[in-house]
Amino acid sequence: MPFISLGLAPALAQAAAELGFTAPTPIQTEAVPAVLAGRDLLATAQTGSGKTAAYALPLLQRLAQAEPLTPRRVRALVIVPTRELAAQAGEVVRSLALHLPTKPKVAVVFGGVSINPQMMALRGGADVVVATPGRLLDLVEHNALRLSGVELLVLDEADRLLDLGFADELSRVLALLPARRQNLFFSATFPPDVQALASLLLHEPTRIDVPAVATEEAVILQQAYRVDTNRRTELLRKLIKTQGWQRVLVFVATQYLAERVATKLHQGDLYATSFHGGLSQGARKQALAEFKEKRWDVVVTTDLAARGIDISQLPVVVNYDLPRSAVDYVHRIGRTGRAGASGLAVSFVTPASEAHWRLIEKRQGLSLPLEVLPGFEPKEEAPPPSPGDGGIKGKRMSKKDKLRAAAAAAAANKPD
Repeated sequence: MPFISLGLAPALAQAAAELGFTAPTPIQTEAVPAVLAGRDLLATAQTGSGKTAAYALPLLQRLAQAEPLTPRRVRALVIVPTRELAAQAGEVVRSLALHLPTKPKVAVVFGGVSINPQMMALRGGADVVVATPGRLLDLVEHNALRLSGVELLVLDEADRLLDLGFADELSRVLALLPARRQNLFFSATFPPDVQALASLLLHEPTRIDVPAVATEEAVILQQAYRVDTNRRTELLRKLIKTQGWQRVLVFVATQYLAERVATKLHQGDLYATSFHGGLSQGARKQALAEFKEKRWDVVVTTDLAARGIDISQLPVVVNYDLPRSAVDYVHRIGRTGRAGASGLAVSFVTPASEAHWRLIEKRQGLSLPLEVLPGFEPKEEAPPPSPGDGGIKGKRMSKKDKLRAAAAAAAANKPD
């Protein structure tokens, strides 16, 4: 099916082809006509399914068909959780607009860098803004942009936007938007809290659920190793060298641990570096680009890299620390086994984390043998269970309080 059959202009279909979209993906086939028809959208699809183009193509067509405004005002707002996803989404929007007779002005704004260049870029207004919530609010407070004219709102990775640390900021953004607008929710998962907020924001939405590829389990081989906490780095180094892993993305729990593990691996004759939110945007961009160019053997990261980052032909992902949630487990291992390529996902399970691992297994429908590499037999004793320890996240009152605040702000803006 060609893109033109979805109702898109030839200029947009040509740009999609130049980006490598030979035919619409399932999420694009269902989403594009619904968005063009002006409907609200609640779409679930896995990372790498073409979600960005699914909203960018109809967004651009609607802007191209609208009367130009002088001065410009923000008519389309795309909110994302991370700097990397903002840059990636902004690049897709700009590339798809390449052949339009009148190109919209696209501004990409995020924190971690100086606000001054972004304020300069917004002089004269912008048609499309792709933003992280915190920097968006900073720019509003600096009078660099206004959101009262937004006609179309996109929440990309909506579940993370409503996770701890984003809910407060998102509720403030929603309070600044006009009541009448088109709303698009895109995400890989929609837990109950997100569905509750969507029910307040969306008006008779089109619901799209694109299931994961049936062959996904065969594409990603999953393994788990028992190991003592203080021997994980040694085990990681051993596996990399004996298994001949060429490029490895290693997930840890904290920025401090990312630096520490990367340093120890580098001292062990492996080209390893860290990638986390504590680094400058320039350092993060450089590390990611060099990893994609295969100049690093190992990148040690936090959950910053769990979503929205596409690293083609990444062979191995390692959960040095187990993720806090079963959903994050899916996103982490989804960095490998992409585009039909095979991949390996390895998890380290310490005696202290074994109960948590069983919870992840249960929620993911897994039953993996806990392997022990000879010479790495665990000696630690599992700690006694702590009463009230929720393990997997999602049950903390602080998060619910923030979601309630976001929902209340959204309800206040919803038209009668």
